[in-house]
Amino acid sequence: MNAIISASELVSALAGPHPPVLLDVRWQLSLAAAAGAPPFDGRAAYRAGHLPGAVFVDLDEELASAPGGHGRHPLPDLEVFGAAMRRAGVSSAAPVVVYDGGLGWGAARAWWLLRWTGHPDVRVLDGGLPSWEGPLETSVPQPAEGDFVPAPGAAGLLDADGAAALARSGVLLDARAGERYRGEVEPIDRVGGHIPGAVSAPTTENVGADGRFLSAGELGARFKELGVSQGSPVGVYCGSGVSAAHEVLALAVAGIPAALYVGSWSEWSSDPGRPVAVGPDPR
Repeated sequence: MNAIISASELVSALAGPHPPVLLDVRWQLSLAAAAGAPPFDGRAAYRAGHLPGAVFVDLDEELASAPGGHGRHPLPDLEVFGAAMRRAGVSSAAPVVVYDGGLGWGAARAWWLLRWTGHPDVRVLDGGLPSWEGPLETSVPQPAEGDFVPAPGAAGLLDADGAAALARSGVLLDARAGERYRGEVEPIDRVGGHIPGAVSAPTTENVGADGRFLSAGELGARFKELGVSQGSPVGVYCGSGVSAAHEVLALAVAGIPAALYVGSWSEWSSDPGRPVAVGPDPR
């Protein structure tokens, strides 16, 4: 099953006999917020207009635990995550479509978590809310309680040691901007650079100017150039495990399974004992 869905396909699915549950995960990484500016308010954006029937899901509160030793967006408490999904009407037998404001990172985080915890049918709206040409609504729906119970382990998950090992034995992709990978700038974490052996693969290069994913063929060619071959183990990390989920999604579009290092650079760099590489060379 394709991991993404177009707006026109979603219109058809919503009119069909088994319409998907819609989750609105509008979230925005704000470097300005790290400097003290007010953060993006996803709930306010949701209240101003959302896809009909969509339920808002808070990435920071429901798709992650509080920041700490395991990074800025560690795995959520599974009871909190499961309760949030059931509140939104998510059931194991019903399809789910997730969207955000267009960047795709927040939606991809929800997509990955649902896959990792065993949901069999979840897709991301390609292009997010800007791709939707239908009506929006401002009322907050009250869907029937879902029955989804998270059962982790259905998709690949890496910890710090696993990421380090994969950088040696397979392909570990760094989804952050190139200048952060090279250690030229680091606006958030303790130190700049990358995990030794990781390959720079900014997630922004997986989409076109319209914010929609490149074709499966184009993505496959891109990852091949980065060293990914059929059957080779692949993992992805970023700053805090959000944009890396978007790269795992891009890999899925290309037909390539990949694991996610959720703690990512925010966890790795917090430990002074872990090695750090700088510059364009993986090592």
